[in-house]
Amino acid sequence: MSLTSPSAPPAWRELLGREYLGAAIVLAGGVLVGAITIYLAASLLPTAVADLGGGSFYAWNMTVYLVAMVITTMLTSRLLSRWGNVGAYLLGFAMFTAGSLACALSPAMAMLLVSRGVQGLGAGLLSGLGFAVIRSALPARLWTRGAALMSAMYGVGNFAGPALGGLFAQFGSWRLAFGLMAVIGAGCGAIVPRVLPRSERGDTRVPIPAGSLLLVTAAAGAVSMAGVVVGTLAKAAGIGVALLLVAGFVVHERRSELRVFPRTTYQRGSSLKWVYLTLGLLAFGVAVESFLPLFGQRLAGLPPLVAGFFAAAISFGWSVTQIGSSSVTGERAVRRLRVLGPVLLALGLLVQGLLQREDTPIWLVLVWVPVLFVAGAGIGLAYPHLSVAAMSSVSDPAEGGRAAAAIATVTSLSIAFGTAVAGVLVNLAGASMLEAARYVLFGLAIICAIGALTAHTANRTSRTDPADQAPLHQGS
Repeated sequence: MSLTSPSAPPAWRELLGREYLGAAIVLAGGVLVGAITIYLAASLLPTAVADLGGGSFYAWNMTVYLVAMVITTMLTSRLLSRWGNVGAYLLGFAMFTAGSLACALSPAMAMLLVSRGVQGLGAGLLSGLGFAVIRSALPARLWTRGAALMSAMYGVGNFAGPALGGLFAQFGSWRLAFGLMAVIGAGCGAIVPRVLPRSERGDTRVPIPAGSLLLVTAAAGAVSMAGVVVGTLAKAAGIGVALLLVAGFVVHERRSELRVFPRTTYQRGSSLKWVYLTLGLLAFGVAVESFLPLFGQRLAGLPPLVAGFFAAAISFGWSVTQIGSSSVTGERAVRRLRVLGPVLLALGLLVQGLLQREDTPIWLVLVWVPVLFVAGAGIGLAYPHLSVAAMSSVSDPAEGGRAAAAIATVTSLSIAFGTAVAGVLVNLAGASMLEAARYVLFGLAIICAIGALTAHTANRTSRTDPADQAPLHQGS
């Protein structure tokens, strides 16, 4: 698989110009609404529980949403093949809008949980489509820019979600927040037929990889449960079960004719598996954002709103860096960025762990922000180039769409795993918040550092990849 880039990348103004702006809004908007809603709901739930009751189901709101997202990211290529670009996007926005509206109107916690599931199904499909439809909505020379834009939406969502949620929660208007997401979803859906190119709809019924779907859904459920249950042993058991299910998924995929990931992933000597592993390890580090507000409040005495914005420094670094990273061309430079990204992420988390103190002085809190920005920058440097490597792994359109859609599956599942692992590390520290912060930051740093090894392996194997079907970038 060739991993080279064109010598002169197109400017951002071409992607955001008249010809492609509409498509860019739909692709980016679909990823953004799903990312915002994850953290938007987290900020709104305390207010919603006070209104509806059902506090014992508090954590299930996130679990149901994330599991639903994973399910539809895995079905993206099937739905795309069956309904085409426009039909699949209309379905995604319709589910997201209906789920958001149902959340806003929910009379009880049980209804809110069901509505969150529908919302998650729509968000997952939109996230998968954001990467999969790049191949047909944009010329190949814009794939890196498009992948950077999609990836940046995760970072923007992580930043905007808590801010919007906190704003609406401040005034007790949690229903209006979900209503706003419904309006945004409906607005994006309305322009889909006018801005996206129509692809052919399949006449035959596309089979669903039921075995793979069941195994990954069970793994997502197990790891989400690990974040809900109390006690280190129970959390570790949940993660262990999830890992076994993921291993079972890989074994099943290698032997089955119906797959979630493209056939190339499982071929000996293919770089694609290492590309996905590196993407997953980068996404794993994003999980630390769920705990940084807690550390900021307990160790530095920051107000909740300030602590939330401070925690978003990783997402800010991720989003901003991709603007420059996507401009990098040349095979050697791109290969270096893919390895440098996990290294910077791991170093940022390691240094942040070393800077943790009881009763942290304000000057040290100010140092935390650039350190976390650098950690996020590591994701921004590598993610767009890894995404394009996955999208360009095969020339067959159906397999290429599957390879692109799998980016969202890997990202969602890795964030869920990272959150559960961080929860176990917090429990291991006992009552000491300082130790909890260090365990989480050091532990995730070690795991993310493995991404440098997988990226290096991807670079090495890509030179002789037997699945070299098409160059990474092509003229258009």
